Amino acid sequence: MAVTSIFLAPVLLFLLLICGLGPYLAAACSSPGVDCVLFNEEYMTCMWGSRETLTANYSLYYWYENRSPVVECKQYLQDQGVRVGCHFNKSEIVQFQPFRVLINASLSGRTLEVRSERMELQDLVKPEAPINLTIRNMSSNQLQLTWTSPYPKAQCLEHAVKYKSNKDTSWTVHQVKGDVFSFPSVDYEKYYTFYVRSKINSYCGSTELWSEWSVPVVWGSNSTSKGAVEEQLHWFWIHTVLIPIASCLLLLVLVILLVRMERVWVILMPRIPNPSKNFDELFITHNGNFQEWAGVPKDVVESFKPNYSENICYVSELPPKDSYEHLWEDSNHPPPSVMPGAPATPPEHSPYKNSYVGV
Repeated sequence: MAVTSIFLAPVLLFLLLICGLGPYLAAACSSPGVDCVLFNEEYMTCMWGSRETLTANYSLYYWYENRSPVVECKQYLQDQGVRVGCHFNKSEIVQFQPFRVLINASLSGRTLEVRSERMELQDLVKPEAPINLTIRNMSSNQLQLTWTSPYPKAQCLEHAVKYKSNKDTSWTVHQVKGDVFSFPSVDYEKYYTFYVRSKINSYCGSTELWSEWSVPVVWGSNSTSKGAVEEQLHWFWIHTVLIPIASCLLLLVLVILLVRMERVWVILMPRIPNPSKNFDELFITHNGNFQEWAGVPKDVVESFKPNYSENICYVSELPPKDSYEHLWEDSNHPPPSVMPGAPATPPEHSPYKNSYVGV
């Protein structure tokens, strides 16, 4: 029994130590360290675990070497009531200054501390993913991919482009210094998918934190129908809306210019006067009466009328003598006798007389 007690005593002592220090050991083992990331130079987060791994609520303190005092985190990130990180606003971030943090927790009257190593925030920048990916046909077999970056310092970025066709089994990745990527040869029987991501280059920092991959852009036969529909819709709007509106506006401008230029045209090319309108009153109102239209007084008009009369003078022409006697021979009446010395005048109502009236 004495031998057995000698062997059991160390085991029981070890179990007691484990039970007494168990929470502290678990808390110490559950803190893997602090991981800080500066997102697009707009805000920063420092994370130190998750709800499943942490057994205590930690507090974070930070400071910049030779610059500021120790400050506690102002905005903790929590996961179901458990602190898992700290959020830093842009005003709290200072690049190119050594940055340090300290996290601690109190557990059963004891303080657990975890210090981080010295950090340089310019090496912790993670830019946002590129946007506005655009593909252009540069030649019969060459494509050009362009994009823009939300990161405020575009000259500090380098990019990676990955692509593959519908017949490829793996992605091809190219490193790009600028924001343009030229694809030298394409197959029009395939369609291609492109992604772009960015990170800080060696001139502005030392980091391997890449942004997320961008929204993909697709080119090729699979997107031909969509592109054709969009192109048809584009031309539909041009022909049915833009051209009629532009034509109406142009016509309106021409009319306005014509109205404004009419005065100048009249000065340069005077019109020939048309006097016909001046005589409308003469022929319509006064029925062609010139004296009435001209306003000549009636007494003047009457003075021009004749105030005398002439007798009617009858003039007769006798036929030749032979024909005159022949007419009387055929008749039953003897010819009238002519007195010597009397003028030969035909009867007043002779049917063979030609009469002329002179005024």
